[in-house]
Amino acid sequence: MALFAPMMLTQPIAAQERPAIGVEVNSDENRRGLSWSEGKVSPSADIFVTRGALEASGRVVGLRESDRHGGAGVVGDLTLGAGTFIGPVSVRGRVTGHLFGGAGFNADYFELGGSAAYTLGPVQVDAGADYAPSQSAIGGDNLYLHAGARAGLPATPWTLLAGVGHSSGKTDDPFRAARLRPGGAYTDWRLGVERITGPVTLGLDYVGTDVSERAASAFPLADAGHSGDRIVGRVRFSF
Repeated sequence: MALFAPMMLTQPIAAQERPAIGVEVNSDENRRGLSWSEGKVSPSADIFVTRGALEASGRVVGLRESDRHGGAGVVGDLTLGAGTFIGPVSVRGRVTGHLFGGAGFNADYFELGGSAAYTLGPVQVDAGADYAPSQSAIGGDNLYLHAGARAGLPATPWTLLAGVGHSSGKTDDPFRAARLRPGGAYTDWRLGVERITGPVTLGLDYVGTDVSERAASAFPLADAGHSGDRIVGRVRFSF
């Protein structure tokens, strides 16, 4: 699961229109339980801006010549979206383009997403879906359903995080489909803790999947050795 998405989810929909900028270092760029950086340290930078109900964000991430993405050394994630409230529930919709630099083939793809979140005191729960329509770069289409929760511990800088997701879809090209669904449909999960002190966020996450390494190993883009359980540490500085 992408770590940037929960950060955006917690931004107030009617927040100030000053850009939020951050730089981050992860011990592994891990999304939906899959390593995008060969299990290696990955730096990133991001920006998030709002204007009324409209939102836009960009993130650039080092991928360390990722096997999953054809040897790509970097990815840029560009998102446009909008959000509003329906009663106490915040609702968001978005479109995201993933643009890869250095890949050995045309690896770029886009997806549509929607999510809803409800906050009660220090606890927030959310659920959503991301859908990538059929594209040659991902060998078919891809649907990702996810739900999560975060709870701040009162009078402390600590927050507990948990989430679960499921990826499925139609396969036109098994070789390319293995990028996002190694071994076929799979489930991922995340348990974590983070500490926010001023502009600095420290996080530690346990992420895992039920991907069968044996089933995934038939396809190089599945990067089967980097599709299983691991501990991911991160340090973020916000401006």
